[in-house]
Amino acid sequence: MGPLPVAQSASAGPTRLTVRGGQPAPHRDLGAFPLEAGAGSPGSSSGAASDTRELSLPVLWRIAIEWRWLILAAIGIGLATATLTTLLSPLQYRAVTTLELNPPEVEILADEGTKGGRQNAARSDINFIGTQLGLLGSRALAERVAQNLNLAADTAIVGLGSDRTANTASAAGFVQGGTQVRLQPLSMIVSVSFVARDPQIAAKIVNGVADAYIATNLERRYQSSSYARDFLQRQIATTRRDLERSERRLTAYAQAQRLISTGSSEDGGDTNSLTGSSLIALNTALATTQARRIAAEQRYREAALGGATTESSVNAAPLRAQIAALDGEYQQKLQGFRPDYPEMIALKARIEALRASVIAETRTANADRLGTLRQDFQAARAEEDRLRAQVAGLSGSVLEQRGRLIQYNILRRDVDTNRTLYDALLQRYKEIGVAGGIGTAVASVIDRGLVPGGAFSPRLYANLLVGAVLGLVLGLITAIALEFINDTIKSPDDVRDTLHLPFLGGIPTAKTAKPIDELRDTLSSVAEAYLSTASALQFVSEGGAPRTLLVTSTRPAEGKSTSAWALAYSFTRLGKSVLLIDADMRRPAFVTGRENIGLSHILTNTGSLGEHILHTDIEGLWVMPSGTIPPSPPELIASPRFASLLTDASARFDVVVIDGPPILGLADSPLLSSTALATLMVIEAGRTRTRAALEAQNRLRTAGARMVGAILTRYQPQTSYGYGYRYGYGHGRKDQYRYVSDGNDKTRRILLTLHDGV
Repeated sequence: MGPLPVAQSASAGPTRLTVRGGQPAPHRDLGAFPLEAGAGSPGSSSGAASDTRELSLPVLWRIAIEWRWLILAAIGIGLATATLTTLLSPLQYRAVTTLELNPPEVEILADEGTKGGRQNAARSDINFIGTQLGLLGSRALAERVAQNLNLAADTAIVGLGSDRTANTASAAGFVQGGTQVRLQPLSMIVSVSFVARDPQIAAKIVNGVADAYIATNLERRYQSSSYARDFLQRQIATTRRDLERSERRLTAYAQAQRLISTGSSEDGGDTNSLTGSSLIALNTALATTQARRIAAEQRYREAALGGATTESSVNAAPLRAQIAALDGEYQQKLQGFRPDYPEMIALKARIEALRASVIAETRTANADRLGTLRQDFQAARAEEDRLRAQVAGLSGSVLEQRGRLIQYNILRRDVDTNRTLYDALLQRYKEIGVAGGIGTAVASVIDRGLVPGGAFSPRLYANLLVGAVLGLVLGLITAIALEFINDTIKSPDDVRDTLHLPFLGGIPTAKTAKPIDELRDTLSSVAEAYLSTASALQFVSEGGAPRTLLVTSTRPAEGKSTSAWALAYSFTRLGKSVLLIDADMRRPAFVTGRENIGLSHILTNTGSLGEHILHTDIEGLWVMPSGTIPPSPPELIASPRFASLLTDASARFDVVVIDGPPILGLADSPLLSSTALATLMVIEAGRTRTRAALEAQNRLRTAGARMVGAILTRYQPQTSYGYGYRYGYGHGRKDQYRYVSDGNDKTRRILLTLHDGV
């Protein structure tokens, strides 16, 4: 719909419109910003502030950029402190000596399956290394160095004190405090350094520490071997007395019990005594006699049974030869004669007679032999009985003696133990000597300390680096702390995550002292940012831009009025007819210089809309000033007349932009938001508190406002995201608006050329 005719101008001069709220601010993304689903509906949750701030790299970069002057100041303080410290610090000289640790070798005894010999058992023992490092830094070694070098007499070290003991203690503390010990990695080499203000003293003391350390170790090892010798001498003397005493007790007991030992067996059995030896001999003889008796008895019994009658007589042998000869002859003649032949009968008779003689002779011989065997058997049995009686007697004596040998064996073991201990101590005493006690030195000097050619401290560049790093860290920590303490809305993420509103645009800070000059320049970054916001507002609903848009803020001076005018101007650039209503009837932003024209007058009178709007020199832009300040603005806004006015205005114009008062503390904006179709919050980046913005948003939602989003004024995208848009367009056209100051820093006046009609 086309623009309406406006009332006649009361004066030929331009109308003055005052915009309160300061400069508009920066914008990064110039594209359209779609609404989040349900974010602007009146029924959506107001919610509380959700702390979504995290220390990510973009956030740290934004904090560093935003607080760059604080961080640079902290770095400067760090550099100044480092420089001052360097200038005030005295020169320090460091002398270094190098020692090689030699762990002592120990004797490893040969075992079965292993090789014996001397092995370095402490080479891999960390305890040895730690012990030596502790000795190098000990108080005792420092006192010895102070005594060896007579440092107690050096006034440069101990001062002018006369107490020798106190001076020595002070010198020892000086040595111990300046000595530094460091083990070189993967080695047995130790670096000993000493720091002093005098290079000569530094070299002298570090060499004195090395010499005293080696000498102390040698003395300690000699003292330990000397103590071992003294200890062994005392133990040998004691053991010798115990051995003599035990031998005397053993001898006295053996004499008293009449015990005679015949051997040196270690088990101390019955065979060591004389009775035991006799028993063994008799038992052996008994066994031999018993065997002889058994053999004689067997021969006797065989002879008694006649088992050897044909061969036991020597006289029967010729007769057996004659019988064999005659028997041969008989067999030969039997071939020619009959057995009953007289000659054969006679030969047979002779053979029988000889056989009878052999039998008689054999019987006689067997009888004699049986008598002899009986005598041998009886003699062997008698000897066995005698020996058995003797063995039985000695067995009783041995059993009786065994009870007496128990105490004897106890005393003998005591003697053996004392003798073994005495021999071992005596052998160990022979092995310990002066040379064996000293052995190889625990440490040896590789490089002696030289007089340093220059001071190693203070180091200017290192101190400056440390000061700069500490200043940077301190500055960053302070900036992060201030950033989190300063609970304000600073970035689009805060708008989305904390306020739960769509971010519709970021308005950059004006580059000049006259922000209206940039607003009238369509190629400036400020004008482009507002144009981007106006474009984004066209997508907040299906019908395009809201017909009635309330522009308000949490508190004064956030750029609300400037933003309302800039958005109205941007809508005209998009080809829309726009009416800008100054609804802040407490502190009007637009002053036209016309009387009886404005919002307060149309709400209190019966005038028409066309009588209270003024056409500016911008095509498509009309302004309705606030008019005379009424006694109670909320009553006028809450009247049905105001709702009817908005309905009439939205019917005649494409977009009606309402510049409302701040939200907190006033009832005007909640009432306006309940009537307007859409509400846009203007938030000053880095100044508006989160709690205040949330409270203002809650008040609007309670009133039924439809929140379409928020914009950030004085927004610096470089500090929020690390990049931003920059434009290089020229500004060659003549100004369409003039910006003047009335002397009040909080007030900005916009002079617009108003026309009397269409």
